Amino acid sequence: MAVARRGDVELYWESTGAGAPVLLVMGLGMNATGWWRTVPVLAGAGLRVLTFDNRGVGRSGRPPGPYSIDSMADDAVAVLDAAGEPAAHVYGISLGGMIAQRIALRHPDRVHRLVLGASTPGGPRAIAADGDTQAFLRRRAEMPAEEAVWASVPYNYAPATRREHGQRIAEDIEQRLRFPIEPAPYAAQLAAALGHDAHAELGAIDAPTLVLHGTEDRLLPPANGELLAAGIPGARVERLPGAAHLYFTDAPGADAAVARFLSAPTTPGP
Repeated sequence: MAVARRGDVELYWESTGAGAPVLLVMGLGMNATGWWRTVPVLAGAGLRVLTFDNRGVGRSGRPPGPYSIDSMADDAVAVLDAAGEPAAHVYGISLGGMIAQRIALRHPDRVHRLVLGASTPGGPRAIAADGDTQAFLRRRAEMPAEEAVWASVPYNYAPATRREHGQRIAEDIEQRLRFPIEPAPYAAQLAAALGHDAHAELGAIDAPTLVLHGTEDRLLPPANGELLAAGIPGARVERLPGAAHLYFTDAPGADAAVARFLSAPTTPGP
């Protein structure tokens, strides 16, 4: 078991493959097992893939909340330190994309390339989910873990996946329930997400950036991806038709697109 420490918090992390490092930062209420589809694709592309459990989830420590995006970004950098990597590509999804933005802003020398999936710059210009979805997120914090992950299915996955690929969803949920989230840390992570606002600072991100967003994302509507791409100099956006929030299950080709971006020998242009 590999553990990074920042202050009193222990952070569980894993390393897969060899080559240029990429740090994967997972989203709200999920841990490193959520990357189970992505890790073999990136490792197979010749990358060293670093995954970890954010504070509050999985095998990492559960300090009392609320949490902040700044603190969680510093946690991620502590994982890079523990892995012996002075810098890495950084790929975050959802809450992890917010954390990834803050890593690039607080620690620009630690980021080679940046991938922001299903995320948002936050703040008053962000596009909020509809009222029913927001109400569900608040209710979810009080649900038992297994009930919560099944109740989240209509919000996480596209209708086509729910109709035609139920087995893929079941496989994801099996991974998530290996280390189920508890209500208090979930609420602490949610508070961090709701407090995120990097919109005015996006212009300071100088890492080559790829933005991925499913066109059917209910949790963070796709216009948020457009805001990120517009605000980060030279960023390009890849829209994933028919995919929802957990797009790597809805659109498996997304992992290959990320691998190509991170493995490209030259920096992509605007």
